[in-house]
Amino acid sequence: MNNKELQAAIASNLALSQSETETLIHAAVSAISDKLSEQKSVSIHGFGTFEIREKKERVTVNPLTKKRSIVPSKIAVAFKPSTVYKDKIKDLPRL
Repeated sequence: MNNKELQAAIASNLALSQSETETLIHAAVSAISDKLSEQKSVSIHGFGTFEIREKKERVTVNPLTKKRSIVPSKIAVAFKPSTVYKDKIKDLPRL
């Protein structure tokens, strides 16, 4: 599902126009981004939790040259699905 398909699905479920739905999605993403930039987690009931995690520095090895290099630490966004969401998708057929 891409952005336009998501927008159309929300618009039909809430009986909103495409522009109103676009504004709604933009506001939701902006609110989530603002909280994550403050290093706070965002929990959406029945869906999951977005949080900031720090990935530690690590050593990698290039398999062709056998040369070792250091990958610096970085901050990344992580998503942990809720148990309600996990239960909804656990019985789906495998691809």
